[in-house]
Amino acid sequence: MEWPLEKLQSLCDVFTDGDWIESKNQSTEGVRLIQTGNVGIGQFKDRKDKARFISEATFNALKCCEIYTGDCLVSRLPDPVGRSCILPNTGEKMITAVDCTILRFNKDKVIPEYFNYFSQSNSYLICVESLTSGATRKRISRKNLGLVEVPVPPIPAQKRIVALLDTVFADLEQTRAKTEQNLTNARELFDSYLNAIFHKDETWTEKEIGDVCDLFQGLAINKKTKYLLVEKSSLPLLRIKDLRNNSAEQFVAEEGYPEKARVYESDIIYTRTGNSLGLVFTGRAGILHNNSFKVVPNELIMKPYLFWWLQHPLFKDEIFKLANKAAQPDISHKIFKLQKIKIPPASFQLEAVKTIEKLKSDTVFLENIYLKKLAALDELKKSILQKAFSGELTATAE
Repeated sequence: MEWPLEKLQSLCDVFTDGDWIESKNQSTEGVRLIQTGNVGIGQFKDRKDKARFISEATFNALKCCEIYTGDCLVSRLPDPVGRSCILPNTGEKMITAVDCTILRFNKDKVIPEYFNYFSQSNSYLICVESLTSGATRKRISRKNLGLVEVPVPPIPAQKRIVALLDTVFADLEQTRAKTEQNLTNARELFDSYLNAIFHKDETWTEKEIGDVCDLFQGLAINKKTKYLLVEKSSLPLLRIKDLRNNSAEQFVAEEGYPEKARVYESDIIYTRTGNSLGLVFTGRAGILHNNSFKVVPNELIMKPYLFWWLQHPLFKDEIFKLANKAAQPDISHKIFKLQKIKIPPASFQLEAVKTIEKLKSDTVFLENIYLKKLAALDELKKSILQKAFSGELTATAE
């Protein structure tokens, strides 16, 4: 069944951007400022702990546009561009930021809930993507957003679609929540295994990390050392995202760098800054980025045992407590080397590693099952939305 397509702006009585509010205009209370971070994918994210306001006097002086319960807000910034939510009744007087577009629909043409579901469909997101601009950060202008075409069935059909999607998606969300909890449980269970294995036996020798290994800083890439970057070579620059994704986007010349910054396949890499603080990787051949340590154990400890100890939840918790958080979490060489580690006999280290690797293998197997289920739920949701907005779900009721 084909429904007429109409441009988004033509469906609205109000179609305008929010207000340009600078930091100097903000206050600690008054009129609530709703920002792009409050616009989730089909849902409003309250985030009261991060709420910002302007005074009533500023509201009047800037002639701000008040937004109301039932308005749709569309974020013109990622991620993804064009995501929408319906403004709930928060009990507050509100405005929104300039990067949000306010949609107040003509009630005889579209109900907000219908568009809110449509904004989650592939056809809508693909259309929005085709109208975005920006080399580094994509955005869509309000003018281009208004050009997005929306299939517009009669209001009764819209209500049937919304009612059906409400029911189906509620079931899907319950299934997703259970699956995500199972995934969390599997990861927490592995951590509890690590805690049990790395128990503090009084017969074990206690050492500082600096006594059992050496740390080597990665290669700093800045204006003075840019000559090291080349278009392509066999020597990748191992940044944190490259380690995560097992990929490489930048390369360095195969000579002219400190040898200690070189990483080999079996080296241990410990990330020491930012949101990735405390991640542990087994190295790939390349050059280490300067946001990580290369950790080289000596004869007092087995490398695989050290690899897993660095992921020990109690050890990670202690590192996070000690990390300098002036700008972002960061752990220094000095602090890292002073942390304690229990050294069991070599025979126990060997057995511990075998046990941990078996448990990790089992955990990864479970994680993959749950991740595949989550991916399948996402695909099912996309399929249902596609059918809803092509008329297949309501064809028999028309």
